[in-house]
Amino acid sequence: MAQAKVASLLAGADEVCLACHVRPDADALGSMLALAYALRAPGRRPQRITASFGDQPFEVPEILRFLPGLGLLSPPRDYPERPELMVTFDAGSIDRLGMLAGPAERAGELVVIDHHASNTRFGTIHLVDPAAAATAILVLDLIDTMGIELTRDIALGLYAGLVTDTGSFKFSATTPAVHEVAARLLRTGIEPAAVARQLWDRAPFSYLGLLSDVLGRATLEPAAAGGYGLVWTTISCADRVRHGLSLDAVEPVIDVVRRTDEADVAVVLKQSDDGLWQVSARSRGAVDVGRACAALGGGGHRSAAGFTAQGAPDEALADLRPLLAEDS
Repeated sequence: MAQAKVASLLAGADEVCLACHVRPDADALGSMLALAYALRAPGRRPQRITASFGDQPFEVPEILRFLPGLGLLSPPRDYPERPELMVTFDAGSIDRLGMLAGPAERAGELVVIDHHASNTRFGTIHLVDPAAAATAILVLDLIDTMGIELTRDIALGLYAGLVTDTGSFKFSATTPAVHEVAARLLRTGIEPAAVARQLWDRAPFSYLGLLSDVLGRATLEPAAAGGYGLVWTTISCADRVRHGLSLDAVEPVIDVVRRTDEADVAVVLKQSDDGLWQVSARSRGAVDVGRACAALGGGGHRSAAGFTAQGAPDEALADLRPLLAEDS
């Protein structure tokens, strides 16, 4: 069994290197920090543990700075070049590791923990289950296999990943078993209202101005996506500068756009500081946005996915539209 093999490797390694995908979300960062805490559990033998993600500049997204264990993180420049044992979290392909793709290629053992259907099966050992609602669930299974007690600090990272990747338990992947996992995590003393406030219920006042701008230029295409409808908008770098917002601060815009009744698919194109467009796509279920985004070099799930595009946003949409029609 893969879980048991990974648990044995983690127990026997002198050095364990952990890495989640670039621009980490709660599932990626929370899962990684949860395992970092677990590896430091009382009674375990001392190990050198490095946890990081491959962004430059190396900055934890503001909405995730409430997670315990941020002091366990190291910048990618301090990451070992040839890890003895490396574990990745929530990364569907090796390029999603950014600056840490090189160490991943040179690792003695590379364990991939992920729940994306588009996972490329890079690495040497795979804990990959597209049926899992979140990578956090796979990490919890691993921690259980290791026989480590579930503490509040471990559980909080896992809960943040679970609650975000299930859309506050609104997505179709939310099964009775998912609620049972959530109950188990909450029993460690987590306050769900406090987590929700950090993740969704707060924003600087300037965010309201940006929201007004980008929603004002939202475009509805009822005939797109095989007739199921497409709604989209853009957030340029100039928009963010004008309102003093970082790229991660505008991530929630997609959750507003996707409420449009007349469109199964919602897309928000966000320009990063390097001029590239980070394209987020969401579907109510009729259209497989994961497959469409994978065809453009990205990936994700049927109902939530993304990719990176160069050039103008109109060009990215021109590439995406026919794929959405095919996958409807």
